[in-house]
Amino acid sequence: MVGALLDSALTDWAADLRAGRIGSAGWAGGVEPAWAASGAMALTGQPDGPPLGLTVPLVARLDAALAVIRTLAAGLGHPFPPADASTGGAPPSAGPLLGERAAALGLTRGGVLSAGRAARLVQAADGWLAVNLARPDDVDLLPAWLEAEVEPTAADRAADVRPVAERTVAAPVRPWTNLAALVATRPAASLVERAELLGLAVSLAVDPAAAAADEQARARGQRFPFAPFLVDGLPPEAAARAAPRRPEARRDGGFSVVDLSSLWAGPLCAQLLGLAGGQVVKVEGAGRLDGARQGPPDFYDLLHAGQASVTVDLRAPAGRAALVGLIERADVVLEASRPRALETLGIDPTAMIARNPRLTWVSITGYGRTGPWRQRPAFGDDAAAAAGAVAVDGAGGPVFLGDAIADPVTGVLAAAGALASVAAGGGHHLDVALREAVGSLLAGRPVLPDRDPTAADGSPVRVAPPRLRAPRGRAAPAGQDNDRLLAGAGPSTIAGQS
Repeated sequence: MVGALLDSALTDWAADLRAGRIGSAGWAGGVEPAWAASGAMALTGQPDGPPLGLTVPLVARLDAALAVIRTLAAGLGHPFPPADASTGGAPPSAGPLLGERAAALGLTRGGVLSAGRAARLVQAADGWLAVNLARPDDVDLLPAWLEAEVEPTAADRAADVRPVAERTVAAPVRPWTNLAALVATRPAASLVERAELLGLAVSLAVDPAAAAADEQARARGQRFPFAPFLVDGLPPEAAARAAPRRPEARRDGGFSVVDLSSLWAGPLCAQLLGLAGGQVVKVEGAGRLDGARQGPPDFYDLLHAGQASVTVDLRAPAGRAALVGLIERADVVLEASRPRALETLGIDPTAMIARNPRLTWVSITGYGRTGPWRQRPAFGDDAAAAAGAVAVDGAGGPVFLGDAIADPVTGVLAAAGALASVAAGGGHHLDVALREAVGSLLAGRPVLPDRDPTAADGSPVRVAPPRLRAPRGRAAPAGQDNDRLLAGAGPSTIAGQS
């Protein structure tokens, strides 16, 4: 399939990103000021140590992607609302987006424990693993993974090593102490392979250049630094050169978005597309709503206020048909399922684009829709470690970077790519991997340093705490718009199409 020519605002940014030509406006004592101001630096480092900076301008590179979104939105006739954190608009910098979930939950830096306390960096016999036990059932799978019973200790039951939402309710305790002892004697690669068979999110934490040279990266045609995403199977700049036609653009500049994703990366992408003029319909399974609804209301409202809400029963033929009907009328579809989930529903992105040539399909996965790791589960913290997106403390050991940093980074980059396709008339499939998105910001850092800089090294910058934009309103109750949108109107009516 040949897609539409992408706007040069995106392709130039992608080329500059890979070449390492995007830098910071300044450095203060070895620390990027925008990183210090983002809230993510406050979440990086040991709990009893100083917050850590980075040796690359990560926020400046993410800000450049936000500038692409602003440029494309203005070109579509829907410029971003004025930057105002008090009204849920986009902040002048993308940096604060990295800490919004932490602000809503009251998270703090945990060092080898993630800010959310559901993941831990664990040293195996020959390397470091990121083990993410984000789902309640994950703890039950540990005996099968490690071929031994793994019981929690008193230290594992302490409140400060448990997720905030689990500190006052009955929930499985992650047995980190004994897990670490068992992992320490075993080779890392075999543990990762066995975890994949069980559906556990476990990754090998490696140097960034090594990540971009493994079997998954090679299968996807990647190199260091990663391309931020693939467009019709190619890096953005290559897709632009290989795409000779431009479908007719929408006259009114408006566009409709069907969001099938959940949690953080996809919903942040949808929220940014909404700020750029998209009319968003959030679609949830009738028996499986977005788990983020159970989290802090302000964070969920921030990402979903102003969006329509539809629920469909994906187990029933009528529900699947209703979903296909929504997709056929959409300009953008966002989904964050492993490939087999769509295959089970009988939905093929390539076929849907063929039926709806203006459609932009955005797939968000941990490692990409192609390659030997296409079905491997991932969450933001372990995917970042798999890209080499970790910091190094004063003792030379890895610590998690921010709070699930691959999630918000992916949300911003996916929005830039989706909007570039919309601006060109659609017809693209964006394959966005959490690992590749965050890894694309690491040009100039092929190997991890002996240690990362701290504000204590003489930097005059102020390390800001995470903060949350105020929601623009309340998110719609699940299924509020079923009667209107599942009766045949579809999201095209929301976007002003006839």
